Amino acid sequence: MVRWFSLLAAALVFAAPVEASTPMPNVLFILTDDQRFDLLGCAGHPILKMPHIDRLATQGVRFRNMFVTTSICAASRASILTGKYERSHKFTFGTPPIAAEHCTVSFPLLLKRAGYRTGLIGKFGVSVAAGQQAKMFDVFLPIGWPFLQKQGSGEVRHIDQIATDQAMEFLQKQDPKQPFCLSLCFNSPHAEDGKLDNLYPWPKTVDGLYEDVKIPPPPLVEEKYFQAHPEFLRKSLNRVRWHWQFDTPEKYAKNVRAYYRMISGIDHEIGRLLAELRRLGLAEDTIIVFTSDNGYFLGERGFSGKWVHYEESLRVPLIIVDPGLPTAQRGRTVDALAVNVDLAPTIVEWAGLPREEKHQGRSLVALVRGEKVTSWRTDFFCEHLFVHPEIPKWEGVRDQRYVYARYFDQKPAYEYLHDLREDPQELRNLAHASGSQEILERMRRRCDELRDGYGGAYSPERFPTIPIKKK
Repeated sequence: MVRWFSLLAAALVFAAPVEASTPMPNVLFILTDDQRFDLLGCAGHPILKMPHIDRLATQGVRFRNMFVTTSICAASRASILTGKYERSHKFTFGTPPIAAEHCTVSFPLLLKRAGYRTGLIGKFGVSVAAGQQAKMFDVFLPIGWPFLQKQGSGEVRHIDQIATDQAMEFLQKQDPKQPFCLSLCFNSPHAEDGKLDNLYPWPKTVDGLYEDVKIPPPPLVEEKYFQAHPEFLRKSLNRVRWHWQFDTPEKYAKNVRAYYRMISGIDHEIGRLLAELRRLGLAEDTIIVFTSDNGYFLGERGFSGKWVHYEESLRVPLIIVDPGLPTAQRGRTVDALAVNVDLAPTIVEWAGLPREEKHQGRSLVALVRGEKVTSWRTDFFCEHLFVHPEIPKWEGVRDQRYVYARYFDQKPAYEYLHDLREDPQELRNLAHASGSQEILERMRRRCDELRDGYGGAYSPERFPTIPIKKK
């Protein structure tokens, strides 16, 4: 009775976009780790085989300009959960857990409170204040490395296979009269750091895939593109990890093939899960969101990893499938700027709940439905505040034409300004170019305005962390 009342109350409070009599849809949120925007078959990748994810794009809507606001898993996942920028939730590696005040507006907690059965399976990637996890999730099954794990039967299974097994069990136990919100968070295609002989362990389901495919060198691989960076980036973790993975043609080809296999392995698991949704009769009532926690360099610019201001680091895939969409609205691409802090308010709106005023993103529901949106963002704030001797902190703003980044740890601060229309590969830094000062000043002011609205200038006292000692 209590659960029925909470569902009814939520539907009555919220007048749009769903009618009070409309059942609350299920939500399946799928998150990968370290997969950038163009590593999709449906985005035109010439090698990757991923039929199930590509099919989702034909059934739903793909956002071509989806970005994370902080390109590292810990902070990005916190932003996805809470709908807030790192500057506001103050969580990344080495910080205190996400405070209760931010967990309270997380989409799992809001949906659970409204009567949803909520679950998290796979990589959680954050820590939360005491007692908050139980308020967020009915089922909480985190899975961490190693990637290949021996089971009681003696079989070795990949952690993404294990996560999918548990997700299918979650669905099998679902009461059809109750909506669910399941977050399935794959560990792939993140490298298994430290295992230099096998950085990208893939599941057996994709053994041999891409073995006969020639792996072309990455764009911007020439040494001149790396050398164009200031010293603090040439000595950053991006370069350290490039040496781990990509510093010879043979090592590059081996690791990229393995990385591609991990993505195809994810696709295989998504195929299993979608089949189970159909078998259980849940598919027609389930909205699916597929995205990643940050981008990734695969040797471009002489880098590996993420963390910095370039497109390869910040831009990620986003596919949303709403089974209620008319056939004519399916298979579309959307060019509007979307960011990871939009995901929480989007899911909250789908659940028929009131808009959470503390969310700093905007719901994407109208864009998914193809409705006319009279006012949408034209820029967004981005940042990286992790205290690490080989990852420089920075803050910036990206609009529809320009990218501005300020690496404020440097003395003096080192600035970048790129013109995406004239220089889409972000090869020229216009910060000190004649004729660019007016644009530079405008982007500086906009960066400061957004920064101050989300929490103010960085200082160790205001953003306490535990520094990582350089080895």
